[in-house]
Amino acid sequence: MPTKRKTAALTGVDHRATELDTIAAVLPIDRRDELAELLSDEDVATLRHLVNEGMGDNTLRALTSDLAYLQAWSLAATGHALPWPAPEALLLKFVAHHLWDPDKRAVDRQHGMPDAVEQNLRDQRFLKSTGPHAPDTVRRRLATWSTLTKWRGLAGTFSSPALKSAIRLAVRAVPRPRRRKSAKAVTGDILAKLLATCETGSIRDLRDRAILMVAFASGGRRRSEIASLRVEQLAREEPIAIDGTPPLPSLAIHLGRTKTSGSDHEEVVYLTGRPVDALGAWLEIAKIERGPVFRKIDRWGNVAKTALDPQAINAIVKQRAEMAGLDSGEFSAHGLRSGYLTEAANRGIPLPEAMEQSRHRSVQQASSYYNNATRRSGRAARLL
Repeated sequence: MPTKRKTAALTGVDHRATELDTIAAVLPIDRRDELAELLSDEDVATLRHLVNEGMGDNTLRALTSDLAYLQAWSLAATGHALPWPAPEALLLKFVAHHLWDPDKRAVDRQHGMPDAVEQNLRDQRFLKSTGPHAPDTVRRRLATWSTLTKWRGLAGTFSSPALKSAIRLAVRAVPRPRRRKSAKAVTGDILAKLLATCETGSIRDLRDRAILMVAFASGGRRRSEIASLRVEQLAREEPIAIDGTPPLPSLAIHLGRTKTSGSDHEEVVYLTGRPVDALGAWLEIAKIERGPVFRKIDRWGNVAKTALDPQAINAIVKQRAEMAGLDSGEFSAHGLRSGYLTEAANRGIPLPEAMEQSRHRSVQQASSYYNNATRRSGRAARLL
């Protein structure tokens, strides 16, 4: 017979699991029970508050992922849940466990993350990489930690000189080349090859064709935005006639709040022509009139009622790349986003016009694709 303390603990976990379920519409969770074990009542209350305040879905998912990782790491490394506020020593320990020198660790197993901590995180599927973390990942998780501390009305030591110095020295000791999320951009020629694998007319081909065309033509939408797209976000517009050509179908996609939009700003992008036709063909054959646009298809061709997981969008891009005879390891869903801007640059489309569709807020980030396209074809790169 369980003790009162054990019963209370189980009740707390069950309560948190129920609370997490109530925000699942905004925060899809496939590891609900594990998160309920890791997160505290205060953590879950904070997440519910952010949902009610209208935090963007993608931001909330990223924040929850970081919070779960931090809690799991703290339990594995110290035997205790995260303290609020965290002492500077714990922040420095986090940096030491995640930014380390592989060469030194090869001769000194005490350097970096201890083996027991590493195995614990691997067993819980929180740790997948075999080397040190990317500096940007460490900075992001520390930023999440800092933000959560502030939301609790507490002051942390995240701006301390010691912490900044530790990160700077760790990054300098082990330089890492900056890699794009997709090694290669899915430009127009690559997209044509992917679409050529979707011509059998099967229901799966129609879905994947619509995913590729909508994701690319809508400005290179993020995989999470494509996976969560709903029929209710689509609105037919008046056909577009350009230079006397037959009118082209037009569609507005109301994205709502996105990763880069403000909490009170609703984003809208437009599709014209072939992508609209591809999307319509998918919705018609799948008999989808409401709810998620892109859904899982089983081996017998049955269409599910629930939305695809964002990771499935990535898998579709890789599968189609392999079918097209390309190296699937060089492509990912993010390649559609970088590919859209790269293709726009190659076609001479002004950057502001391309950014209106991609919804990039940072001119510096968006212009990097334009600069790369210009540099690769410029005279300076062709001296020989």
